[in-house]
Amino acid sequence: MNITLNTIWFILIAVLFIGFFFLEGFDYGVGILLPFLGKSDDERRVIINTIGPFWDGNEVWVITAGGAMFAAFPEWYATLFSGFYLALVLMLFALILRGVSFEFRSKVEDPRWRRFWDWAFFGGSAVPALLWGVAVANLLKGVPINADFQFTGNFFSLLSLYTVVGGLVTLSVFTLHGAIFLSLKADPQIAERAHRAANLVSWPTVGIVALLVVLSYFYTDLFTRLGVNPGLTALAAGLALIAAGVLVRIRRHGWAFIATGLAIVMTVVTVFRGLYPRVMVSSLSPDWSLTITNASASPYTLRAMTIVAAIFIPIVLIYQGWTYYVFRGRVMMDHHLEY
Repeated sequence: MNITLNTIWFILIAVLFIGFFFLEGFDYGVGILLPFLGKSDDERRVIINTIGPFWDGNEVWVITAGGAMFAAFPEWYATLFSGFYLALVLMLFALILRGVSFEFRSKVEDPRWRRFWDWAFFGGSAVPALLWGVAVANLLKGVPINADFQFTGNFFSLLSLYTVVGGLVTLSVFTLHGAIFLSLKADPQIAERAHRAANLVSWPTVGIVALLVVLSYFYTDLFTRLGVNPGLTALAAGLALIAAGVLVRIRRHGWAFIATGLAIVMTVVTVFRGLYPRVMVSSLSPDWSLTITNASASPYTLRAMTIVAAIFIPIVLIYQGWTYYVFRGRVMMDHHLEY
């Protein structure tokens, strides 16, 4: 691999998406499980408080990834956001609803009011979890991009058996990731329900992922491009997910959380290795695919961004790590905060 600034920024964007899917993954999972694991208002408040200090910081990763994409690969940003416009607007509304639900549910004590916002939190978590999988599957499968690097399809061009299964994969993996997180962070009574939920979804998740792998052979060139060595990352992702199911069953939740996290990390690595040096695949012609070269900003822009990133990214990582350290304990029923 020829390490240029284009390659460095491609790798950096991949790292940002790794951080986002790892952290926001359990975040979404907690929201999806909220109406089902919380049997009372206090219990649902505890579940929300397990991610209360983290959720908005977790979303910064994807905002930063979008900003890096805009600055480093503006053609990629323009084609992606124009082609996926309706899907992204739907995701944005879901995320707005999710953020608002954090603030609004406790403003009125009426149980109906709070149930409404709990289900809004569920929808605001489930919809993005599903759409992210659809989006990533489309990047691998390819979308109609013409010679001018313009998206020529519509919203329904993004929907196929492969992309829908991709959405179900992220939905199920994030749900499993969130259930294991709650097993570690919530009051023991809630944690036990989360353990049962993780047990329930772990093996169906493995099955859906296996289906996506089989479909990838027919719908993408991933197997052709990966070869043996990069393909090890895909194998590692699958084995980590299977290990997570086993570890949940024997109640090794800490290791299970590491396993689902590793599965997410290795999956994102596999996706980006399968794309490189492309950033968006054209289903109309391979010559019309966007790459790290034809979608790139100027060398001066990349150099300036590299200096800024080298200064500020370590600061952000240190601060977020400190936040997780400070709020590392379980959230118990007898000292949950109402906010």
